[in-house]
Amino acid sequence: MQIQIHPIHFQTDARLEETIQEKVGRLTHYYAKIERADVYLKLDNNDAQVKQKVVEIRLHVPGADLFTSQTSNMFEAALDLSIDQIKKQLIRKKEKQLEH
Repeated sequence: MQIQIHPIHFQTDARLEETIQEKVGRLTHYYAKIERADVYLKLDNNDAQVKQKVVEIRLHVPGADLFTSQTSNMFEAALDLSIDQIKKQLIRKKEKQLEH
């Protein structure tokens, strides 16, 4: 699976990119047919002093893409929430395929 990381209007550090590669790469354990993953990292510009971190994951799988977007105070926490959410979607997709 190819994993593309897209930071929007800022630079990421190597440690964050490695964490993303590792955690998103593990999703193939739940569904082997993932073709590509796009991970978007954004800073939510609201009026608060601390900018919220947004992680969006789009998985390109046969049939229809899967998508999730989660927000937290840290990218790592938003990533974990996104991984949990997309993992549930992958499991549901796999179960539906097994039913047919």
